[in-house]
Order: sequence, then C-alpha cells, then structure tokens
Amino acid sequence: MTTRTTTTGRAPEASGDPATTGAPAPGTDETAAAVPASSAAADDAPHPYVGMWVTADDRIRQELLPEGRYEEARGTVERAYTGRYAVTGTHIDYVDDTGFTADGTFDGDVLHHGGWRFYREGSAAQRAAARG
Repeated sequence: MTTRTTTTGRAPEASGDPATTGAPAPGTDETAAAVPASSAAADDAPHPYVGMWVTADDRIRQELLPEGRYEEARGTVERAYTGRYAVTGTHIDYVDDTGFTADGTFDGDVLHHGGWRFYREGSAAQRAAARG
C-alpha cells in the first residue's frame, strides 16, 4: 500500500525478537502481546469488526482475526500482507510483520483504509458497492 509507513524508515531485521517480528514473547499471552488491553476482546465476545473485509471488486480481501492478527490477500496472492491490529472505537491501527504501519476508520459495514473502501463481506454495503 502506498500509505504504509514505518517509524524507522526501514523494516526491522529478522532477528526472531518478538518485538520486531510481531510474535509474542515466550511465556506471554498471545492476545495481550498482539493487541493492547483496551481493545483485546474475550474469545466469546470479539469486537464487532472481526471477519472478512473486501473491496467492491473483491481484489483485496482482509481478514481481521479475533486474536488481533490480520491477513490480507491481493488478487491471487494469499497472505500478501500479515500482521497485527488494534481497534479503538471505530479506529484501527495496523502493524504488518515487516514493521510498516497503517490505519483506518470503520463506518458501519465500510472500512476506509489506505485510500480504499473495504466492505464487510456479505453485507448490504458490499452488495450495493458491487452493483456499482
């Protein structure tokens, strides 16, 4: 994405260090490591944005997983981007596994992110966008 930035201007080295790889530190709770406590959701009550979000043409598909990780597919490339995310209210912050950051805003079943509009898969908003 052209809006991805990193605070250091470079990707972190692949040291295996949980702080640079996005992996939880040994002996820590994975959910707590991936998402700040303010937005971490209990397994039985995930935040309302968990699930698949797609562009109107279905070219970009982003799955927000309940444990605070995401996987983004682009065209035929599955897992083109992966990383962690945190939701605060209707705002989402992303940190991909190379350290790049991005953000977005939810508006009902529409996610505005990186100059794109994503729609909750199967929603009326997605069906309307697909019709053009």
